[in-house]
Parts: sequence; structure tokens; C-alpha cells
Amino acid sequence: MANDYDVIVLGSGPGGYVAAIRCAQLGLKTAIVERENLGGICLNWGCIPTKAMLRSAEIFHYMQHAGDYGLVAKGIEADLGAIVKRSRGVAKQLNQGIGHLMKKNKITVHMGEGTLTGATSLTVKGEKGEKALSAKHIIVATGARARDLPFAPADGKRVWTYRHAMTPTELPEKLLVIGSGAIGIEFASFYNDLGVDVTVVEMLDRIVPVEDADVSTFLEKSLKKQGITIMTGAGVEDVKVSDKGITATIKDKSSKAAPQDFTHVIVAIGIVPNTENIGLDKLAEMDRGFIQIDPYGRTKTKGLWAIGDCTPGPWLAHKASHEGVTAAEAIAQELGNTNVHPHPLDRNAIPGCTYCHPQVASVGLTEARAKEAGREIKVGNFPFIGNGKAIALGEAEGFIKTIFDAKTGELLGAHMVGAEVTELIQGYTVGKVLETTEAELMQTVFPHPTLSEMMHESVLDAYGRAIHF
Repeated sequence: MANDYDVIVLGSGPGGYVAAIRCAQLGLKTAIVERENLGGICLNWGCIPTKAMLRSAEIFHYMQHAGDYGLVAKGIEADLGAIVKRSRGVAKQLNQGIGHLMKKNKITVHMGEGTLTGATSLTVKGEKGEKALSAKHIIVATGARARDLPFAPADGKRVWTYRHAMTPTELPEKLLVIGSGAIGIEFASFYNDLGVDVTVVEMLDRIVPVEDADVSTFLEKSLKKQGITIMTGAGVEDVKVSDKGITATIKDKSSKAAPQDFTHVIVAIGIVPNTENIGLDKLAEMDRGFIQIDPYGRTKTKGLWAIGDCTPGPWLAHKASHEGVTAAEAIAQELGNTNVHPHPLDRNAIPGCTYCHPQVASVGLTEARAKEAGREIKVGNFPFIGNGKAIALGEAEGFIKTIFDAKTGELLGAHMVGAEVTELIQGYTVGKVLETTEAELMQTVFPHPTLSEMMHESVLDAYGRAIHF
């Protein structure tokens, strides 16, 4: 039987739809299968709508501190319903945009539940019944979902995942956030800015534990100053749910367990890959549910590929998109296209961003990881208080840290906390991809007055040459 397509992509998140578009650009007959919403979790229920909500909270925060800028604002209130409506509107607009991109690139969309029947074939079960499709190659991009607490599964009323926390019908009075990764901290920051009493419980000894230890320490102090209660080295042992709220038994770092009452809880303890019951048995090597792949996205079975959150981390939208492009180009190359030259993914050059207040961003090795790797290093630091633009913005809280190999000058890592660092980090990410050393960064002219000048100063500081601090 002839193949229906060159490539079928199972899942339309930031990995899947990008892979499909790149396949189409390369002249491949492409289809995408989606069971729910084009754009996947990131666009509809994750990255984008959460940033819309965080922006509302940020504006509300500034309005409450209007006096700091010589302004007067009275009677400021947060309209939860309007905040949620705006967020959902942003998601809807982008969802429609993905539909337009599919049509523009002549990608066939099959809405329904996709199940593999082989490495290069699947069935789609939708509203109009079931149909069989085949392709020369299939890319699995089914993503992941929030992990539940085994003793308190999410109910959408008192026990929330990120999805429930994005569409609340009421503002919590007292909120417990379990987990201090990016999702947990972002929601803690959002609800705290709206006036909610927030407590964060983290099992490890510091919050945002994947970040550099100095960033974790700084952020914890800042969030506590804003009124958030943070318990590290602690764990939630039990959750009792009632109509009025929840009672959580929390064991603190001294191993003392005590019940505490909250109105709501957000569970942000990681993800579970969406790889069950889609026909992967015997087709792919799995590890804790994640599909094992090579640096181009190939599974152990010829013709079957995987990208994004259903594969090993980091579990980030931009990593999934990059993997999608890489896999598409590798497929095109296998199908005879000699004009594409895919590059394997460098996981050490993937930036991470957390959109709390203040923001956190990083790329590459932390100071501890660099030392563990046996590298002799030079470390630079520059504080926001030493930057004229930061002071003018009223955002003098934060710092930028850079880590270099002492022998070669290689940029090993960069770590930031402060205003707009999620926009600044890409400068260092480009530097890493270009294999920049301290010499090129020192010779680069940074515009004044900008926050980016701190990036220059941090590099200079690593070599004892900082000018403004």
C-alpha cells in the first residue's frame, strides 16, 4: 500500500507543529494528528497563557507601587475573571494562528486520538470514526501532563494542577504550592502579587533547584521579602480535602510533621510523559515512560522519531521546537535532500527561564556543576544596583553571574536573576553556540543605557576588570 504521507506528526505542541512546518518547507507531504487543541499544552494551557496572567499580575504590582514612580493611583483592584478572560483570549488567538500556519504550509490536520499500529502507520479515532494513515516516517510529539500526588489527585476544586490554576473561579485565601520548579514558583509569584497568602514547600534544600545556588538563595530572600512563606527540605506527607479547603501534613527540615490548613493547593511536582496506550510497545526504548532517542530524534525503530516532553529533558517548549526542526531536517536528508545539514542538539546550550518576580534565566553549567566536572573556573558577578538603567526603571534588585574556563576562556555558564533577564539570556546563549570566549565578549560594545551592560560588566568582573562596581 502506498504511503499517505512522507511524514506524520503525532501531536501539535511547540515540538510537533514546528516539526510539521519544517517538513513542509522541505517539500515533504506532511500531516499532523491532534486530539485536543492545535498548539498543544504550551500554547493553550502553558507557556503563553501563563505569561499573560503573569503580565496582569506585574501591571497590578506596578500600579500598587505607583508612588515609587511619582504617580498616583487609587482604588486599584484585581478582577480575577477579567484576568482569566484575557489569558484565554491570548491562547485562542494563537491557537487560530497555528491553524492558519497549517493551511499556509499545506499540512493536513487530522483531529482525533492517534495510535501507532507500526513504526510508519497509525489510526486516528475522531468524531467521524476511525481511519488508518501511513507515512514513510512518523514523529511522536505527544508531550506530557502534570504529575498527581498519589494521595491527593487533582479535582479542580481544591487540588489544582497548573491547568486549574490558570482558570480559577475564585481567588484562594491561603494557597499551598508543592514544588518550587518554574511552574510552582511562577504561580506562587502570580497569586502572591494578587494578595493571596502563599506557602511554597520544596523537598530539596533550595528553591528552583536546577538553577545556580546563588540564584536560588537570592530568589528565596526576595520572595520571602514579598510575603511568600518558603519551606525547603520539607515534604507534604498527606492532604485531606474537604468542601471548605485542605489540610496538609507538612514535615519540615527538622523532621517535625504538623498539619496546616489552606483553601487550595497547586501540585507542581513534575510531569508524566503521554506515552501510554499509543502503540509504542516494542517500537521504542523507554525509560520511566520517556522515549529514548539519539541526538537527532531517532528511536530504535527505523522510521519512528520522537521529540519534546515525551523524550528526556529538559522539558521546555523551545527545546521541543528545536528538536522538531532537527528531526525534520534529518528525515529530509534520509529521503534524499542533500541541501539540509542537521546538527545534533546541544543540551548544554538550552536556556531556561522562570517568569516570577524577579525573573530567573540561565544557560550552561552552574558553578557547582563546573567544579564537579573538574573545570578550573573564573566567576564574574555584577549587581543590578550598579546599572543606571536598572535604577532608572526602579528595578535595582538582582545580579548577573558568568562562569568561564580559566584555561581557555570558554563561556561555561551564565545565570541571572532580576528584571527582564529572560530577554537578556539569549545573548549568552548565542555566545555559547558561537563558542565565544571572554575576549570576544569583552570586545563587544554594549549600548548605554541598557540592562545588557551588566552582561558585559559580569564578564569583565570574572577577569578583575569590572568598571562600574
